[in-house]
Amino acid sequence: MLDLLSDILTRLSLRGTFYFRTSFTPPFGIQVPAFENVARFHFVQRGELKVHVSTTGETLRLRQGDLILIPHGAAHALLCNEVQPLEALPLEQVLQDSGYQGDGVLVYGGADEGRDTQLICGHFSFSGPPGGRGTGHMLLDRLPPFILIENYGEEAGAWIEATLRMIGSEVGGARIGGDLIALKLSEVLFAQAIRAYLEHQSPSDAALAGFADPRISRALTAFHHGPAQDWSVESLAREAGMSRTAFAQLFAEKMGATPMQYLTSWRMQIACHGLTESRWNVADAAAEVGYASEAAFSRVFKKQLGVSPAAYRSMH
Repeated sequence: MLDLLSDILTRLSLRGTFYFRTSFTPPFGIQVPAFENVARFHFVQRGELKVHVSTTGETLRLRQGDLILIPHGAAHALLCNEVQPLEALPLEQVLQDSGYQGDGVLVYGGADEGRDTQLICGHFSFSGPPGGRGTGHMLLDRLPPFILIENYGEEAGAWIEATLRMIGSEVGGARIGGDLIALKLSEVLFAQAIRAYLEHQSPSDAALAGFADPRISRALTAFHHGPAQDWSVESLAREAGMSRTAFAQLFAEKMGATPMQYLTSWRMQIACHGLTESRWNVADAAAEVGYASEAAFSRVFKKQLGVSPAAYRSMH
């Protein structure tokens, strides 16, 4: 699963584009707006707060050492105990009132300095498909509205807490290279949090059942290692150790798509990444994802994304 997740996150051009520390004192309430193709995290370095997630209506209580990941950029509110979600002020107003310019610590709230809540916050962007619907891969698109990791525990705590402590020491620091180090560590944290979530899923979980199933996971891993190979349902079934019919049925049931639909979709995502990040031309993209001709590749690309490969390259 780790190699599969690594390939997916790399091709989706995950970037830690924004990060900062906060010092909030009661009373405080900040409404963070929704964004497409964005994920966020908040780590409680000190104190406690409530997080209200608009899409689910849930209000979660976070204490020191807790981490919340919001994979789809849903609107949410950061609140002290005394403030309700509807009382929260828009983030833009809070930034203006605090005079925050994007450097150092965002200081906001009342005069009760004895109840200081310090957060490390990160904001990630994805190179999503045209139209802004989803990230470009069903694994991330099917993650829940939020992932809350409490206290970490013996197994997960060592690496997450160490990463977060390093981010906290680098953010806003004066040491050379600190901004880049904090950025890259934030990307690592995002991948680690998703891995921790996936490793605790059962094969019966509706949204991510296919990725949790060891047979489907073996087939997907093989495909992701060689996406340009001449894959078929039969060859994928062999990787899974199943018959063609049983594999096709299981894949469709748990993934919500046929094996070839998944292959085509991911090949187009690879092409998107190559056209924009590696500056491939159309012929390069066709060859890299296993198409014998530019014409055949271009037809599939336009059917999947609504624009030609050349137009997509120009757009991005």
